[in-house]
Amino acid sequence: MFISNMDKAQVLSEALPYIQKYHGKTVVVKYGGNAMINDGLKAAVISDLVLLTTVGINVVLVHGGGPEITYMLNKIGKESKFINGIRYTDEESINIVQMVLAGKTNKDLVNRIQRIGGRAVGLSGLDGGLIKAKKLEDGVNDYGCVGEIVSIDASVIRDMIDRKFIPVISTVAAGIDDNPVYNINADTAAADIAVALGAENFLLLTDVRGVMRDFRDEDTLIPVISLEEVETLKADGVISGGMLPKVNCCVRAVKGGVSRTFILDGRIAHSILIEMFSDEGIGTMFIK
Repeated sequence: MFISNMDKAQVLSEALPYIQKYHGKTVVVKYGGNAMINDGLKAAVISDLVLLTTVGINVVLVHGGGPEITYMLNKIGKESKFINGIRYTDEESINIVQMVLAGKTNKDLVNRIQRIGGRAVGLSGLDGGLIKAKKLEDGVNDYGCVGEIVSIDASVIRDMIDRKFIPVISTVAAGIDDNPVYNINADTAAADIAVALGAENFLLLTDVRGVMRDFRDEDTLIPVISLEEVETLKADGVISGGMLPKVNCCVRAVKGGVSRTFILDGRIAHSILIEMFSDEGIGTMFIK
C-alpha cells in the first residue's frame, strides 16, 4: 500500500502529543501469544519497543514462553498437563521452565533488541530478589512448582532503567518456602511489576482484539472500560473464560496505581504504537 509523504507527516504529527505525554514515563509490556511465535510479528514488537525508548519512554518487557516450554518437554517425552489453565509443573518440569524462560527465550529477546540498536539486559525473578513467591494453593488442586507472588522488589529494574536499558524479565521466582524456584503466571507477574514500578501504562499482548461484547464479532470491541463496569460485564457474560484472568490482571494494575492498562491484539503488527500514539487506539483500555 502506497503512503504519501503527507500521510506520513500527518501520522507523526498525531503522535507528537502522545510522545510528549509519555516522555520519561514507564511502560510495562507483557509479551506472549502469537506475537512470540511469528517472526514478522516478533520483529514488529521489538522495533516498537526500541522506538519507544528512542523517544524517551522507559520500557520494561515481561515475557512468557509457553510454546517453547511445551516443545522442550515434548523433546524429553514429557506431556504437558494443565489444571484450570495453569501448567502443572513438577520438579523435572521446573528445571525445563527455568532453562527455557530464563535462558533461551530471555536471551533471544535481548539479542533481538540489541541487533536493531536497542540496549537490553535479561533478568529473571530470581535476580536481585525481584520476585518472591510461595506455593500456589487453592485447597483443591496440586499445581506442583507453581507459585503465588508474595513480593516484588523492583530496585534492580529501576537500576537498569536508570542506565537506559530495556529490562527483559522472565517470570520464574525465588521460593520463600520449601521450593527454591517457582513458575509464575506471566500476566500476573507483569501486572504486579507495573504496580511496583508505578508505571504509566501496562500493555498485555494477547491473541484477541480485546474485550468484545460478542466474542465472535470483532466489530463489537469495547474500546474503554472503567473499573465500575467490569463486574457488570462479568455478570452479563461479556467477560468470561480465558478473558477473565487477563481482565483481572488489568484491573489489579489500575487499582494498584497504574494509570491505564490495555489488552491488545498481538497478531496486529505495531499494535503497541497504534495504541499508544494514535487517537483511535486499537484494543481495550481499562481506567478508573
